Amino acid sequence: MTERNDFATEAAARAPEVVAIARRLMAVPSANPPGDVRACAEEAAALVQELAPEAEVTLHATSAEVTNLVARIAGAEPGRLLAFNGHLDTYPVNEALPWTVDPLHGEVRDGRLYGRGAADMKGGIAASILAFALLARHRHAWRGEVVLTLAGDEESMGPLGTKWLLDNVPGLAAAGAVIIGDAGSPRVLRFGEKGFLWIEVEAVGTAAHGAHVHLGENAVDRLRVALDAVVRLRDLPVDAPAGVTAAIAAAKPVSEPLAGVGEAYVLGNVTVNVGQVVGGTAPNLVPASAQAACDIRLPVGITCADAEAALARGLDELPGIAWRVLRRFEPNHTDPAAAIVRVTHAAAEEVLGAEVAVNMRVGGSDARWFRMAGLPTVVYGPTPHNMGGADEWADVAELEAVARVHALAAFDFLSG
Repeated sequence: MTERNDFATEAAARAPEVVAIARRLMAVPSANPPGDVRACAEEAAALVQELAPEAEVTLHATSAEVTNLVARIAGAEPGRLLAFNGHLDTYPVNEALPWTVDPLHGEVRDGRLYGRGAADMKGGIAASILAFALLARHRHAWRGEVVLTLAGDEESMGPLGTKWLLDNVPGLAAAGAVIIGDAGSPRVLRFGEKGFLWIEVEAVGTAAHGAHVHLGENAVDRLRVALDAVVRLRDLPVDAPAGVTAAIAAAKPVSEPLAGVGEAYVLGNVTVNVGQVVGGTAPNLVPASAQAACDIRLPVGITCADAEAALARGLDELPGIAWRVLRRFEPNHTDPAAAIVRVTHAAAEEVLGAEVAVNMRVGGSDARWFRMAGLPTVVYGPTPHNMGGADEWADVAELEAVARVHALAAFDFLSG
């Protein structure tokens, strides 16, 4: 316990360093699009080498723009491998937005860190880098290996980033656990996330003058019928594991005040968002074509194949309707009773001195790549404010707490 106490004491004392680390990363633009993260990867490598000189740090270019970072440190003796993961790319700065701060300066004001990437997710990366450095300083006190992986293309779904890392970094695909500092809330530890289908529905009809509708076939009318069928996916039954259903229910009193009333329902059910509709050219013309794009989110307990079969039943026999899947990812989760969930949860409640919920995550992240490979994975990061908009910010106290939780959870997992 003395070694653990010493580690926790140093983690608390050095937690304020997370802001300086984040600011250095934020000063190097890595917007996606266009997705050029090379300079940011080099800055991250320099940071890691400064903070943990013992670490082996390598950069891996997977395209002309995408570069991934891998840093490794070994403990006192062989044991499990724990990975920290994060993404270097951010939303575009978009200077046309009403910024009141320099988006790349990392201004600290009133306990907040402002700028692009403060919350998503250079603040979370900074927390993991600091945790990695702390573990390097105390490598005599834990067993196994820690790998820090920073990916270059999460905002474009990760094939050249985290997926590449899983396929190519020695030992990563057999990691005992993964911690990701993506945006969320320090009050909620996330162990899974919904899957999704993005689909396009197209309707064709016959053009005619609006006064002579009997001579035409309205493609928008056909599309409306098709979209009604898509929306009926909300009624699909869900067969989730009992542990997942129980965790969502137990988390509700803490999680919903932070994420909004209705989160628990959304986490346990299919949702459909008709996000784009295009059709027709004028009010007095019967449209010959119409298109829609839909975002269908799937809870644990329904597969993409289940949803696609339901879409086929609802759409394939409709006249003039064609549809296709644009993108798909399966729902994914780690058993809420898994060791990494338990130690991270305990560390979070220790650091915050308050109840921390254990819950699913509504949005997606690179955690899905690890979970689909069978690796126990948690997401624990700061609350995002104005993410993707002007004056993005993260709470400094939250960033410090996230860094301490990452460090303690990793230490406990590797020394337990």
